[in-house]
Amino acid sequence: MLRSGRPRLIGIVNLTADSFSDGGRFLSAEDAVAHARRLHADGADIVELGPAASHPDAQKVPADEEIRRLAGVMDELVASGIPVSVDSFRPETQLFAGARGAAYLNDIQGFPDPRRYDELAGLSCQLIVMHSVQRAGLATKVLTSAETVWAGIERFFDQRLAALETAGVARERLVVDPGLGYFLGQTPEPSMTVLDRLKTLQARFGLPVLVSPSRKSFLRTLTGRGLEQIGPATLAAELYAACRGADFLRTHDVAAIGDALTVFQALDAAHQR
Repeated sequence: MLRSGRPRLIGIVNLTADSFSDGGRFLSAEDAVAHARRLHADGADIVELGPAASHPDAQKVPADEEIRRLAGVMDELVASGIPVSVDSFRPETQLFAGARGAAYLNDIQGFPDPRRYDELAGLSCQLIVMHSVQRAGLATKVLTSAETVWAGIERFFDQRLAALETAGVARERLVVDPGLGYFLGQTPEPSMTVLDRLKTLQARFGLPVLVSPSRKSFLRTLTGRGLEQIGPATLAAELYAACRGADFLRTHDVAAIGDALTVFQALDAAHQR
């Protein structure tokens, strides 16, 4: 059963050659803008631009290249009134995006450097504070246990949120993302535990929760499917996350989860009558 309302949908646009799911498709600003507009038309509340990949085999991209990839795409979308999120852990990229009108900054390292908190406090955008077992850098393939990961998630947010607030970042600007897939470990169990406990996470911290099951490694492990066949598994995980109270769903296929939520809500409403 869905709670009242529905999650806000974040459509992913990867401006990279090596994204695990769609690398090379949106390298030109023209192609990226067109795809972003399609996602928005399909129902994305927010479009997220990723100037560098973060999977275990991703290339390292310096900040000046991230900024070059973002500049034209971001300016056109912001000018069109489309809310933009920027997915980068590089401080220079984050400051560029914040000054250029980003509505959200998404940091897979969860904004780790307290020396930068004064800068972050001076911005107006929302901050998506993501947890990962790696803490720094890209995702890696490591073996973990679900309960150890969950305890680490609670400790991480206890410490990181307190530090950001103490430095002057308003609590209402914060969104938490517990991470999924390789950001939690090599096996599916930590990701499944996190999805099951989204309401616990909300109750513990009193903040909106974002998750991104879309095409993640744990779904491919569970189903034995490749990326080309992982759409149904993604949709199942996204619907489950919505039922468990996710406030934001970050996804590659906005139309699929948007339609699924519409039908699910209609059926649920008919059941309640």
